[in-house]
Amino acid sequence: MKLIAAVDRNWGIGLNNKLLISIPEDMKFFRNTTMGNVVVMGRKTLDSFPNGKPLKDRINIVLTRDKNYKVDGAIVCHTKEEVLEEIEKYDTNNVYIIGGESIYRLFEGECDTALITKIDFEYEADAFFPNLEELGWELAEESEEQTYFDIIYNFCTFKCNR
Repeated sequence: MKLIAAVDRNWGIGLNNKLLISIPEDMKFFRNTTMGNVVVMGRKTLDSFPNGKPLKDRINIVLTRDKNYKVDGAIVCHTKEEVLEEIEKYDTNNVYIIGGESIYRLFEGECDTALITKIDFEYEADAFFPNLEELGWELAEESEEQTYFDIIYNFCTFKCNR
């Protein structure tokens, strides 16, 4: 399984259930990477999407404690164990954990690759990605420096050898 996220200098990922910034090339990378694959998210992440609808052309798995929660176009699970059981039906190389904070923290230990867009800026944030550097992950690849207006960022691949 893989983690995928855009993070700022402090590993911030969101504020008030919204992304810190929307960088078109990062959005394109996310879309192209996850298209046709399995995405695992929490309910609040799904709620943050346009009209609260699952992502098109992907298998959407939503983890929520709400036993009555239902959403068209997504598989709803209520425990980590249910999610792990559900993803056994798929190639784990095609499973992406897409947020939010509690979902990243819950599944970080199950993943071996993290696709991280590192943004060289500090935003105000109330949701954070696990700091992979502190957790012993290794930076395996880093793109050339990218820019979006005055924002500098890199596409990074982290690996965890468990």
